[in-house]
Formats: sequence, C-alpha cells, structure tokens
Amino acid sequence: MSKFLFVLTRGTEDPTRVTRVLQLAKVAKEQGDEVNLFFTDDAVVLAKPGMMDQIKAPTGDEAKTYFDYLLQSKVPIFV
Repeated sequence: MSKFLFVLTRGTEDPTRVTRVLQLAKVAKEQGDEVNLFFTDDAVVLAKPGMMDQIKAPTGDEAKTYFDYLLQSKVPIFV
C-alpha cells in the first residue's frame, strides 16, 4: 500500500485541475492506497457546502462525484 497526499491549490476558476485531483485521489483510494487531501489557496472555497456542485470539467466529469466518493470513504481532507 502506498501513501498519497494530494494538494489542491486551484478553485472554481480551474474546474479541470480540481476534477483531475479528485479523480486521481479516488483511483488511489480504490486501489487500497492511503490518501489524504489538502486544500489551500483558492481551493479552500471548495470546502463550503454546495461548492463542489458547480465544478464540472470540459470533459463532462463532475467534481462532486469524486468528492462524494472520497467523503464516503472517510478520506481525510485538510483545509
């Protein structure tokens, strides 16, 4: 088992990066790895309830789908 710390510094202005970080964290968790998330800089606004609902990458991926999985999996999220 590996350990991962994902640091997200981007917020609503960069939905692609937000979505990709959460997607990669989900994949790592699904593979049985230890995962932690750290939101800093512009990403702290994403910790507010309802903010993830607005994040959608141009590919159609929605950040909320990945974020909900991480919350249900009890992945620690530091803000």
